[in-house]
Amino acid sequence: MNEHNINGNRFFNQDCVTGSRTHIEDGSVDLIITDPPYGINGDTLHKHYYRDEGYVIDGYVEVPAEKYSEFSHSWINEAERILKPNGQIYIVSGYTNLYYVLEALRATKLKEINHIIWKYNFGVFTSAKYVSSHYHILYYAKPGKGKKTFNTESRYGLTEQKEDGGSLNYEDREDVWVINREYKPGQVKNKNELPTELLIKMIQYSSNQGDLVCDLFMGGFTTAKVAIGLGRKFVGFEISKSIFEQKITDIESIKPGYLYETLRVPEANTRHNQGKGWDAADVKALLKRYNALRNANCSKKDAIAMLSDEFGRGRWAIERQLKKNHAEIDESQQLKLID
Repeated sequence: MNEHNINGNRFFNQDCVTGSRTHIEDGSVDLIITDPPYGINGDTLHKHYYRDEGYVIDGYVEVPAEKYSEFSHSWINEAERILKPNGQIYIVSGYTNLYYVLEALRATKLKEINHIIWKYNFGVFTSAKYVSSHYHILYYAKPGKGKKTFNTESRYGLTEQKEDGGSLNYEDREDVWVINREYKPGQVKNKNELPTELLIKMIQYSSNQGDLVCDLFMGGFTTAKVAIGLGRKFVGFEISKSIFEQKITDIESIKPGYLYETLRVPEANTRHNQGKGWDAADVKALLKRYNALRNANCSKKDAIAMLSDEFGRGRWAIERQLKKNHAEIDESQQLKLID
């Protein structure tokens, strides 16, 4: 077993199941992002993609199809064990053995958050059926007290709009992601590497600086590079000796936080009461203030925008309370909810 500790980040040339049992404590990992072998003869991917294998590292370790169910249960059980309460996991999977991955997840206490579709370029060409050009990303969380980390405005503020008026935040958080693979002609690469943009998105939304990110199947070490580049700590496993020895040297030159300067800065509008419940005094004050604004000939849209700032809550929360209490408002208040 080959082990490296680089700036507090740990890398193991070892099977992830036995390795995590030895090296990772229960409930110690904040976020897992991993891309396990697909069980589709991945060691002969060049026969599918017709690419030059001269720059692809040998040593890819595939899982036999007949063992895929057992394989999935064993590593997913370990993932559940090492995750903190409210810790999260993203699993990238093809469709061939997706059933076994889902079966293994459902045998745990992990809870589904989203089933994301990742649409990419360079799909596998076919002539007698539709072209395969997507992967599944299974996004789950471990139950626990409190809230899981989800940084809603880490990439786009809730009020940021596209040129056509649509919400940039809403679009970025839809569960179909169109992110191209990275084309790396003439560069040494693993058989199947996740694009940097995809990893940045998952890590920004589901972790914070200093959190521990884990990849149980490191492959090209891309998750490690991005996690370190975003100021997270990292631990990971790769069973292939040739891939591990080739890629571990890249990590030594990675500067923690190097990706910060490449990130888009969202126009976030932090609401100090966002997510808090409403009490009777809050509702009474909201209705009184809304009525005053409308009586002063303020449009509904502008009134809600002002109330959002004044009450420290999102626009939808304001609208819901106004509509909810419409029937209880005395006619003398002249509350108008429909223009």
